[in-house]
Amino acid sequence: MSDENRPEGGLPPKRELPPERAVPRSQESPGQEPPAAEAPAAGGRGEGGGAKLTGRQRLAQAVWPPRVTRAQLIVALLLFVLGLGLAIQVRSTSENSALRGARREDLVRILDELDNRTKRLEEEKRKLDGQRTELETSSDQAEEARKQTREKEAQLGVLAGTVAAQGPGIHMKINDRTGAADADTLLDAVQELRAAGAEAMEINGVRVVASTHFTDSGGNVSVDGHRIEQPYRFEVIGKPADLEPALNIPGGVVQTLKNKQATVEVSRSGKITVDALRQVKRPDYARSSSQ
Repeated sequence: MSDENRPEGGLPPKRELPPERAVPRSQESPGQEPPAAEAPAAGGRGEGGGAKLTGRQRLAQAVWPPRVTRAQLIVALLLFVLGLGLAIQVRSTSENSALRGARREDLVRILDELDNRTKRLEEEKRKLDGQRTELETSSDQAEEARKQTREKEAQLGVLAGTVAAQGPGIHMKINDRTGAADADTLLDAVQELRAAGAEAMEINGVRVVASTHFTDSGGNVSVDGHRIEQPYRFEVIGKPADLEPALNIPGGVVQTLKNKQATVEVSRSGKITVDALRQVKRPDYARSSSQ
């Protein structure tokens, strides 16, 4: 360059470099890395200068305070009612599971006892209806009432064991040397006989009443504190056609004892005498409400 074209001061003029062109990513060299993103400001603050929230904090803000709509309340109420109904259904199903899991023999025995009990209740109802009719139509109602009272007293005396009784029924003899006929087994026999309609009963000369209890006593059984020895002899008054089948049903007392190698003999009779008596015990506190 000539001196004429030089600016004053003798310094050469500055040459400006052309601006850098943006290189597309496809034209970048393989070894060249893209410029790093600008780091956020120190202190963990996001845009706008506020503190950056963690995921747990965002979840807590979304859940609390709860924002419940009317539709959500209705759905919650319906779900509660549905759950309550399911709980009641499950409970009722579990209460009936005992009968569902029972054996066929047990179900037959339960059904037979229910049938016998229904028949006895119907017969008792007919008797009471007849007594009411007699009282209403009798010319001397006072005398009829006294007559029925005496009959009722005799019936209650038989049930309480204070009066001897006789009538049709069954004999049962249990002979066991293996210990199968214990107190629980004899109690089961008494309960089955009562369920079948037994009206009076004695075992080895001991009257059986509502308060009778059985206990094991040195290889034998005690009835109301009286020790009895084998063979155990039952004298039972009732309808033989009901008493004998009740003992011989599948799963009953007779089958249970025979399965345990005990011998059981049951026979019907047109006349059974139950003459073992109980002492009348005056109650200490209970008194008749008519006094």
